[in-house]
Amino acid sequence: MLEEADVMKLADILIIIGFIVIALLLIGLIIFLIYLLLFDRNQKSHSILRNYPALGRIRYFFEKIGPEMRQYWFNSDTEGKPFSRDDYEHIVKSAKYKRDVVGFGSKRDFDEEGFYVKNDMFPKLTEEIKMDEDTKVLTKRYILMKDPLFSQREEKWEDEETSAYLLHDDDAVVIGPNTKYPFVLKGLIGMSAMSYGALGKHAITALSKGLGLAKGTWMNTGEGGLSPYHLEGGVDIIMQIGPGLFGIRDKNGEVDWDELKRKSEIPEIKAFELKLAQGAKTRGGHIDAEKVNPEIAEIRKVEPYKSVDSPNRFHQFSDVPTMCEFIEKIREVTGMPVGMKIVIGGNDSVEELAKYMKETGKGPDFITVDGGEGGTGASYQELIDSVGLPIKSALPILVSTLQKYGVRDRVKIIASGKLFTPDRIAIALAMGADLVNIARGFMITVGCIQTLKCQSNACPVGVATTDPDLQKALVIDEKKFRVVNFLVTLRKGLFRISAAAGLDSPVHFKPKHIMYKDDKGIVTSLESILKDVQDRIDVG
Repeated sequence: MLEEADVMKLADILIIIGFIVIALLLIGLIIFLIYLLLFDRNQKSHSILRNYPALGRIRYFFEKIGPEMRQYWFNSDTEGKPFSRDDYEHIVKSAKYKRDVVGFGSKRDFDEEGFYVKNDMFPKLTEEIKMDEDTKVLTKRYILMKDPLFSQREEKWEDEETSAYLLHDDDAVVIGPNTKYPFVLKGLIGMSAMSYGALGKHAITALSKGLGLAKGTWMNTGEGGLSPYHLEGGVDIIMQIGPGLFGIRDKNGEVDWDELKRKSEIPEIKAFELKLAQGAKTRGGHIDAEKVNPEIAEIRKVEPYKSVDSPNRFHQFSDVPTMCEFIEKIREVTGMPVGMKIVIGGNDSVEELAKYMKETGKGPDFITVDGGEGGTGASYQELIDSVGLPIKSALPILVSTLQKYGVRDRVKIIASGKLFTPDRIAIALAMGADLVNIARGFMITVGCIQTLKCQSNACPVGVATTDPDLQKALVIDEKKFRVVNFLVTLRKGLFRISAAAGLDSPVHFKPKHIMYKDDKGIVTSLESILKDVQDRIDVG
């Protein structure tokens, strides 16, 4: 047993040791601060640090956390870019809980100009809706049990069988009806081009499996080529071919027609798409060196860990006639529909193409028109912000030009550019789109939180990265069901808004079903707006 005096001595020793440790820490901190002071005073890169080292450090700290503070604290629910908090939560709740119900009222500013769906005095009853009532989807969704303020929310993950909300057979969309292997679709919504490399294998796999479970949809590979992960879910695939010819190129960088033929024999591949441009970058694609791991390099037939830039355009053709010949050859080799992805820059952007289609009978089976507001894994400010028209301007120009030359019915039009809600999709359909593509909406379903680091390979949630450690955050067998839920909820909403407009199916949306209100409250029909566009196109 220790004597009381010994205990007191031990306590004194510990106190002394404690004071010494604290003193050493303080001395170390002071030395470190003096070093920082001297370093900051003498460095030549940052002016503020040379004059005000302490304040400068504080400034840079707040600058670093600024995006997160604005996203979660200071931006209102409708202010955030590219997607507002409301936009983001709408996608997440649809994907996670399979719910898209809101309460109390709209947050839309009804004094601002915008498009509105024209409701019918006698909307369609549920039993009057014309859809495929037999096809079901097996999924899982979360049920929110409790959502306390200071502890983890309580949720239950349960199985659910639901309607797939597919089109009736009579309304199925057929791409390339005159090809050897037409592409038949019973859903109007698919996944826009996202390459393996821009996204990691976990994200691509979760998307493939989720889309496959949802049925009636498609997945675009992006210009990075077909990867094994695109095939995981058995979903129908549109294989995109960019100017870099990734996935179908030989060792000299030319088209390997035998490889193209082999790709066309893969059961999941239903069509091919030539990428001339995308909304966020009207140039060749780009992927940073950090993302080009050996597997991606093998798929693309490039060197690993070196940045990859596709040419700004195909060197195989330089005008509309040679491009159409290239399309004809792909169609001949594969027997499948061949389309093209474009960005509209002005009223005359597709004039030459439409005229040539009329004169020769040649041309694409479908045209994907991407709005300037579309997303990307990596681009440049001047291209993202200022090159290419947004989808609501581009789509009417494309449709009107094709109508001018009488070739509109020969092609299907796929529209893309932030079309992630049923009302936005309905407006695009009324403007003339046959189908729509979504990219970032699907990224959000598999975990994207809009950190805007897609180009850096440092995506913290494992979506837009090929880093194996970061990808561990994305659990495929959980996220695939969120993909299903988001898509099925979108389809259901599209039928719901169709019924409100007096239509038994969303395929029947026409310009007469959409109205435009300006900032003074004056209402104009979309029919009238499109007639003005058609008049300008006709005059040339």
